[in-house]
Amino acid sequence: MSAIAFAATSRLPRLCFLGYRHLREFSAPVIAEYRSRAEIELLDSRVSETVALASERVDQGGVDAFISAGANAGLLRQQLRAPVATIQLAGLDILQALIAARRMSRRVGVVVYGKTLPDLEAVKDLLRIEIAQHAYETPDDAHRAIEALRTAGFTIIVGSSIVVEMAEAAGLCGLLAYSHASIRQGFEDAIELARVARMEAERHAQLGAVLYTLEDAVLAVDREHRVIAVNPPMQQILGAPAAGLLGRELSALQSELSLRETLATGASEGARVQHIGRRNWVAKRAPVRVRGEVVGAALTLYDAGSIHEADSRLRMQQRRQQASARYRFDDLEGQSPALLRAVASARRFARTDLTILIAGESGTGKELFAQSMHNESARAGKPFVAVNCAAFPESLLESELFGYEEGAFTGARRGGKRGLFEAAHTGTLFLDEIGDMPISLQTRMLRVLQEREVLRVGSSSPVPVDLRVIAATHQPLAEMVAQGRFRQDLYFRLNILRLALPPLRERAGDVARMAEQRVQRCLARLQSPLPAGPALQALLPRLQAYAWPGNVRELENICERLAVYLVQFAPGEPIDWSGLPHDCPELFADGVPRASTALPVAVAGPRTGLARETLRQHAGNRQSAARALGISRSTLWRWLQQEPG
Repeated sequence: MSAIAFAATSRLPRLCFLGYRHLREFSAPVIAEYRSRAEIELLDSRVSETVALASERVDQGGVDAFISAGANAGLLRQQLRAPVATIQLAGLDILQALIAARRMSRRVGVVVYGKTLPDLEAVKDLLRIEIAQHAYETPDDAHRAIEALRTAGFTIIVGSSIVVEMAEAAGLCGLLAYSHASIRQGFEDAIELARVARMEAERHAQLGAVLYTLEDAVLAVDREHRVIAVNPPMQQILGAPAAGLLGRELSALQSELSLRETLATGASEGARVQHIGRRNWVAKRAPVRVRGEVVGAALTLYDAGSIHEADSRLRMQQRRQQASARYRFDDLEGQSPALLRAVASARRFARTDLTILIAGESGTGKELFAQSMHNESARAGKPFVAVNCAAFPESLLESELFGYEEGAFTGARRGGKRGLFEAAHTGTLFLDEIGDMPISLQTRMLRVLQEREVLRVGSSSPVPVDLRVIAATHQPLAEMVAQGRFRQDLYFRLNILRLALPPLRERAGDVARMAEQRVQRCLARLQSPLPAGPALQALLPRLQAYAWPGNVRELENICERLAVYLVQFAPGEPIDWSGLPHDCPELFADGVPRASTALPVAVAGPRTGLARETLRQHAGNRQSAARALGISRSTLWRWLQQEPG
């Protein structure tokens, strides 16, 4: 075996010409013509060596396309995963070879690769020569054909390079059945194949580079279900490097990862959980299409644990990123004097940049007021960041509020993280349930309020911040200061402007409208046409008399239950309230002041009249009447003794 390399620039296509000596020598003038257009390596190769030599060049990455002829070309095309240009045996080539052969003999043997040429029957009469044709697939076939021709007395053999070599070895004259034009066409085809192959290789390299940057495990297969791409995470799952995976049938590697159904149907498969290698993975399968045709399939494995963790982080991040205030003063419900006083104070406070402490029971709308003041202030449109100090353990609350530097503690993410103080820069930070902030953090909180700078956990360099702080609590901070459970200096720093929100029990005039709106919305969700206003008329005295310890949240809760109770009645149908005490016992509990009760009467009267009406409806049965009213028999007796008023 000999090799001759023709140097060219690295941009030139790299071609490998494999053939027997006769074909290589015959092709020398054409090869010289293509020196400037391609980098060419010539290899003398017998059929038995062809695939091994070509595979070696492919593995070394030193060739873009191969050129060969006859059996060599056929074998390469069958077994090599690389572009192969075949030097075709044209009819004119055979004719020229036969004309040359006729000068030496009137009997010519033709041995060609693949199939015999039917058109030669007409040519032999034209040339007035005897032609005997044979076709071969393997070197042994060619050898037997030449022996048969020699035995029959043929001395001139026309054929491919291997045929010429065998004919000469048998003592016969061999004529190569190729022309320079066919060789040139072979080189042109090879250059084009190399150009396309390079484009494909570049595209695959880009795809591979992308795959290698992905943290998720990805692999792809071709039409034959053989692996054509696999990134490092997938290699780790399969327990083998890329060299041991590429080209192998996927089912043989891991049957659970099979993509055969995807190849067969051409349809993407939704994510499903698979247990592989003692871990749960979320697998997603999709076809790979080129110009609409399915040419392969891809599998992506996502770590189920990472997805769960990412989902949790995303939810937390979304809460942090919702740094905008949605509510304004116009969104606040109610016209009671107590509420209007609070709104008036809040509007005044909004025009300042001072720290505000909102005091009020749970459910009185402290964050709604905080957002409204932010939107009415000069900081409107800037970040509004809210955090519930009671929702985090002390260690986590510190990092959430102040942030941390990289390496500040085990698990700290690379690059560190800014805290909520920094996130609220130029805007407003709303600290809900400030009374639940640990004493150890209150000192750091005080420094932020005084110095307007934040020191991240693990850092020695403070970060300046420009923000307004609105704090809120339902706890008696003054008492907590006296008990040593809240820092006095922080309390005074927070309590510059104090906004006290009235509980719902002090806003009896707002209850009716708020209840009607909420019940109506719930009835609409339940697809009930019942109008809430008339339906609730009889209940309003009870709703207004109730103490509402849970404030607006409890009102919303009870309104949902009222709507579910009312959905059983049609518009205009009398409402039977006898079952309501079971659904809403809060409104009927003893000891709660009541101006009336909710029973099927047009307008509820005083207690005595109501008690007598209820007793009449229950045929004088006091136990039944008391049960309907949600009171005891002794209370019913007292009501009956009161004077009507």
